[in-house]
Amino acid sequence: MKAFIEKITRPSRKWTDQFIIAAILSVILDLAGMAISDAVFNATNAQSSFEKWLGSDNLAAFFIEYLVFFGIWVITFLFIVIPKSNRPMLKAWGHNRDGNNLKGILVGALLGFGCNGFCVLMSVLMGDIKLSFYGFNPGILLAFLLVVMIQSGAEEIVDRLYLYQKLRRRYKSPLFAIIVNPIIFMLLHVFNPGFTALAGAQIVLVGIIFSVLVYYYNSLWAAIWFHTLWNYTQNIIFGLPNSGRVSDYSIFKLEAASAQSGLFYDVAFGVECSVGSVIVLVVVLAVIIFINRGKGEKRDYWAEV
Repeated sequence: MKAFIEKITRPSRKWTDQFIIAAILSVILDLAGMAISDAVFNATNAQSSFEKWLGSDNLAAFFIEYLVFFGIWVITFLFIVIPKSNRPMLKAWGHNRDGNNLKGILVGALLGFGCNGFCVLMSVLMGDIKLSFYGFNPGILLAFLLVVMIQSGAEEIVDRLYLYQKLRRRYKSPLFAIIVNPIIFMLLHVFNPGFTALAGAQIVLVGIIFSVLVYYYNSLWAAIWFHTLWNYTQNIIFGLPNSGRVSDYSIFKLEAASAQSGLFYDVAFGVECSVGSVIVLVVVLAVIIFINRGKGEKRDYWAEV
């Protein structure tokens, strides 16, 4: 057994990098981060302030559902900075010339908007959903873009930064990092409203895409903004369910009574739980792999260590 472990692991490994322990630690980051945010909101009575600004208690509550993820940014940063052995992860978080730059952000945002927007367009053209214009408030839209980024980014820095890099540090094969972290990512969504096996498969698939963006381009921020614009497009622009949750505010509104499940849409979970979205994401993943055929990992921080 010892010989086998030595064969598949790297000299820089830590005992906390074992995939089960690393997965548990990533869940602890989620729970601790949310607890921090809840404590801050309770102490500051933020709910009432947002209600006055947004003019709706339901919309304020939904806004906070996204904003509450800021605590995960804080606790993850501490988990990386305090242990000296984790500090190389900061290089994967901060600006770099590889992919953590404006170009990487724009590419990720375009991928997120393009993939989700295409699925929505096909759903409309196929008659599965009907959308009507609701309103356009620049201030609210920008505020929601920020908090959706906070929520999406929190999931990415836990899974595609902390968990990914811990697995990358322990195991010689990058497949451990690329495949295991999306599975953990999917398990965190199991209790979302309308979750199905197909939704789980799609979440794993998009998690693999986010992971290969980190692997091939060293671009955590491309993954963050792909994730952000995917969520923002369906939830805030088109008013569709995001992992089963529907926003009280969006540019367009869904005529829910006439909606039906189809190739690109599921009435309970949105476009995320559709065969069509899986096909689109498979194509995106295949294109990324094809473009990078013959290329390896852009940056291995633990080899440098």
